[in-house]
Amino acid sequence: MLEPGATGNVTWSRSGEETGSIRITAEPWRIVLDYRSRDAGGAWESLRYGVHLDTTACTLGGERHWFLCPAQSCGRRVAVLYGGRIFACRHCYGLAYPSQREAAGDRAARKADRIRERLGWLGGVLNGGDWGKPKGMHRQTYERLCSEHDRLVAQALQGVAEQYGFDPVSGKSRLQF
Repeated sequence: MLEPGATGNVTWSRSGEETGSIRITAEPWRIVLDYRSRDAGGAWESLRYGVHLDTTACTLGGERHWFLCPAQSCGRRVAVLYGGRIFACRHCYGLAYPSQREAAGDRAARKADRIRERLGWLGGVLNGGDWGKPKGMHRQTYERLCSEHDRLVAQALQGVAEQYGFDPVSGKSRLQF
């Protein structure tokens, strides 16, 4: 698709009805996007602009292509552009990865579950722990993972306590019903 002279159309649909399309034309060192856009209920606006490309060498030969974000004063080298009025990088749209929106306790529970999976234990921080060292795992690795798991479980449970207003000293919830 990036060979100069190549063209193509990409369409989006919902429930079998086409909701959008974009024409992409490849030129040397850039692609040209041609589509229509509108704000919620507003008038359609035709947009046509180039997105410059950059390349980097790959370790084992060849090269990788990148988009240079077309948003005004950005120009970041990115692998993905996100749609909107213009196609731009995640930084320009203020997008975050799901893990960046997680509370600290939820992130700790997810990491603890990943360790439980590696150890072959049942998932979930409330399912107890230590069902033994997996066959073939070094004792030192096992002990390190168990220690990290226990630290993460404590952090996850602290997050749950804070979320529900539980006071660990009195054993009562600070929430009023």
